[in-house]
Amino acid sequence: MDGLLNWFMEALNGKVSKEAIVFIISMIPILELRGGLVAASLMNIDIVRAIWYCVIGNIIPVPFILLLITPIFNWLKQTELFRPMVEKLEKRALGKSDQIEKYQFWGLVLFVGIPLPGTGAWTGSLVASLLGIKFKKAFPAVLLGIVMATVIMSIASYGLLGALIR
Repeated sequence: MDGLLNWFMEALNGKVSKEAIVFIISMIPILELRGGLVAASLMNIDIVRAIWYCVIGNIIPVPFILLLITPIFNWLKQTELFRPMVEKLEKRALGKSDQIEKYQFWGLVLFVGIPLPGTGAWTGSLVASLLGIKFKKAFPAVLLGIVMATVIMSIASYGLLGALIR
């Protein structure tokens, strides 16, 4: 994650504002809000502003994933070129679905909210969609997970990381 985070920060530095960099990083799979808050901390952006940019950036892709990923995947699986890639993505996502499938709402909240590799709003939304969890149940769970991840990562990025680099 560090290499990807540094690449985005360097590639966008001077081209867009620091806040825009944080917002963009927060929208990107793998990096998401976690990467956005670390980047914001490293760029000395005020924590309150950083949280707003990161949360909004992380939320934007969620409804699109929840509502559109299954039809898009079904369409892509009809092609010989994309079928293997889509099936691999589905298999990887569903391999992480035990907790979500068992506990539904709270499983999804914890999956999105606990900052571990391979978890987050993108993967949580993908798994929820593939499991057929309804939007009105999945979206609030992902939002609550994002809030949880925000608290954890704010403490880690501005508390621990801030103490180490200052």
